[in-house]
Amino acid sequence: MLLKRAALVAVTAITCFTLAACSQGGLSASKNSPYAPSRDTRAQSESGLLVGHRLMDAGEYELAIRAYSRAAIGQGLTSDVLAGIGSANLALGRLGQAEKTLREAIDADKTRPESWNNLGVVLMERGKIAEAAQIFKQAFALDNGESDAIRDNLRLALAKIENPDYDETQLKEEFKLVRRGSNDYLLQKTP
Repeated sequence: MLLKRAALVAVTAITCFTLAACSQGGLSASKNSPYAPSRDTRAQSESGLLVGHRLMDAGEYELAIRAYSRAAIGQGLTSDVLAGIGSANLALGRLGQAEKTLREAIDADKTRPESWNNLGVVLMERGKIAEAAQIFKQAFALDNGESDAIRDNLRLALAKIENPDYDETQLKEEFKLVRRGSNDYLLQKTP
């Protein structure tokens, strides 16, 4: 009797395990589950640089700095990463940090007009008009005059040099941040 019962339990257990192995769903969550899906650890993550650019577009400058910092871990402190961090600091009004970081970006790659332009914007904001005009001229030369934003920034800096009493309320245009690609950032005054 005991042997029959043990055999019956063994056959039942084997049948249950066999049927469970043949099922398609197994123990995974159903499509109607209220829980978030598990993450795919095999998937390729987005570039920190790309995430940083997207966050800049969204106006999330603090998060952009974090994304650029993550990019620096993987890529190193490239001119792209430094320019991104500097531009985000500029958008946050951290002019000292922005100037330092953008100068480092230019030291890393002197051929990027976007970094030169953004450094010029920082210098204009800090009241260093003559130096900013020289920086904008360099950005304009590197860009071959193709960027409207860089040309406008140079024009405004030269107008401010010609007329030192140039009133900020007369200035109807804002200086523009530029980054590599088709997007440009508009630098707006924060209250």
